[in-house]
Amino acid sequence: MIATGHLASLDLSGRGVVMVGTYNDDEAGSPWTAALFVDQLATPAQQEAVADIFLGRAGGTPAHNYAGAIATVTGVSPARIELDHRRRRTIRVEGHVDVAAEQEVLSPKPVACGIPGLDRPGQEVQPKTLHVDSSLLVWEWNNRCGFATTFDYRSDG
Repeated sequence: MIATGHLASLDLSGRGVVMVGTYNDDEAGSPWTAALFVDQLATPAQQEAVADIFLGRAGGTPAHNYAGAIATVTGVSPARIELDHRRRRTIRVEGHVDVAAEQEVLSPKPVACGIPGLDRPGQEVQPKTLHVDSSLLVWEWNNRCGFATTFDYRSDG
């Protein structure tokens, strides 16, 4: 969920966005294949702006951190998104994504994710469910490692 944000004068506050993706370490450069879901309640202009930011087309943090690794975008789709980042962490994109992570993995040291440029510590979690069904991206895992944190993505615009 975008707590507060904008692209130029377009307000994006309160809009939900979920990106799912995969990569293969055995493939040269480990290119990502990704799909993006943007809040169906956003206007078409807001949906486009959110996609531009999260896919790195607007420059800024995503462009510098990870967007260069995205080789294929299978789609950018408006969707009904439900996000709950309190103690019971859930991500739901109606008909496409279902994630539930309640169990925290305790560690005496700060935990940071493998996303290049991530400068925010977070909480390692063990998702009970991780289900994705979106075009070329289809998988279901249980009891794998997950990571919960806040992000501060900024465009160049």
